[in-house]
Amino acid sequence: ADCRYTCHQECRSLIQLDCRRPGQWQSQLSPESTLLPPRSQNATQTVEEEKPEPPTVQEIKQKIEKYNAKVTNCLLMKLNDDGTYTGFIKVHLKLRRPVTVPAGIRPQSIYDALKEVNLAEMTDKRTSFYLPLDAIKQLHISSTTTVSEVIQGLLKKFMVVDNPQKFALFKEMRKDGQVLFQKLPLTEYPLYLRLLAGPDTDVLSFVLKENETGEVEWDAFSIPELQNFLMILDKEEKDKIQQVHRKYERFKLRLQQTLKEARGKPG
Repeated sequence: ADCRYTCHQECRSLIQLDCRRPGQWQSQLSPESTLLPPRSQNATQTVEEEKPEPPTVQEIKQKIEKYNAKVTNCLLMKLNDDGTYTGFIKVHLKLRRPVTVPAGIRPQSIYDALKEVNLAEMTDKRTSFYLPLDAIKQLHISSTTTVSEVIQGLLKKFMVVDNPQKFALFKEMRKDGQVLFQKLPLTEYPLYLRLLAGPDTDVLSFVLKENETGEVEWDAFSIPELQNFLMILDKEEKDKIQQVHRKYERFKLRLQQTLKEARGKPG
């Protein structure tokens, strides 16, 4: 009403007003006097209505026909009677850290896969293993398959027993000579993204990487892994302390040498 400052109701705790002017007001105005009322329910509904509508079955059919016309191999998409569709995606594995796999277990056979036999549950012995960098795995999935299910499926194929929360699926895009990565939410549908982008993997490809989040999800790690982290951090701390000591030791020697050379000379 006085200083014409406005803000949303949600921003109330972040605002500090000082509208005092000499000879006009003797006290600081309260934030409540200049806050806008909360956004109405109609405004929220308007935002929700702006979200794009899901494509119709006819639109999906047209997109699939356009997609299959560009396919140079046999990896076509197929539309089902219920409106869902199936197809293939390729996932590049770019894991920098070792994964945990069962020790002494033979690779999974086609028979095991068809019978959904989980060989990892047959032993408690574990070992660490580096997956080949930039290995490619091809998956046949449905339009209802989420990112979370893709990650779990990849881990199962390689018999990785680590918590799926340690990993994240990224989409890799190339634009203006640059390679861009974007982390996909767990509820996203990779096959729909593949359909929109077309079969060219230079336009869009999927990459499985470590889940580098701002906050480390420590619950996803086992006790031995956490103990290893402590050992690594302790070593890094000691190395850093030694570097600082060496730095100032050299500085001290140069300072003493300079003082020694300057003795007897006019300041």
